[in-house]
Amino acid sequence: MAINLIKLSVGTHDMAELTKWQTNARAKGPDGNPRHVTRMWPKREAELLDGGSIYWVVKGVLLCRQPILRLDEVRRADGIPRCGIVLKPGLIPVAPTARRPFQGWRYLAPEDAPVDLDPARRDDTPLPPKLSVALAEIGVL
Repeated sequence: MAINLIKLSVGTHDMAELTKWQTNARAKGPDGNPRHVTRMWPKREAELLDGGSIYWVVKGVLLCRQPILRLDEVRRADGIPRCGIVLKPGLIPVAPTARRPFQGWRYLAPEDAPVDLDPARRDDTPLPPKLSVALAEIGVL
C-alpha cells in the first residue's frame, strides 16, 4: 500500500510560484523532471514508490500534490549523499487543508491525505490559501 510525504514549500506564496520554481533548471534533475533534494532518505521507500505522492504545504495550507516517480542519490559539492525525490511534472490541486509548520518532511497516510479537487475545477483561478481553508472548513469547497 502506498504512503505519501508532506513537505513545506518554503518561499512560495501559491501554486503558481511552486510551478514556476519547478520549471527552473536548479529544481530539475538530469532527466528534466522536477525533484526535491532532502538530507534524509525515506525508510519507507517501497511504499512511496507504490503510488505515493508528495503533498505541498504553501503558507500553512496543504494545496496540492505530485506523484513520486523515484528516489535518486544526489551528491553535491560537499560529497554528502542526499535523496533526490523525483516528481511527475505538474501539480494536482487538493482540498485545501490547514497545516502547522514543521521541519523536513513527514509521512502522510493515504487516509489522512486530502482528496483531489474535481478535475472540472482544476482550471479555476485559485483562491487565496487562507480563504480556501476557511471555505473548506465550513464545507463549501
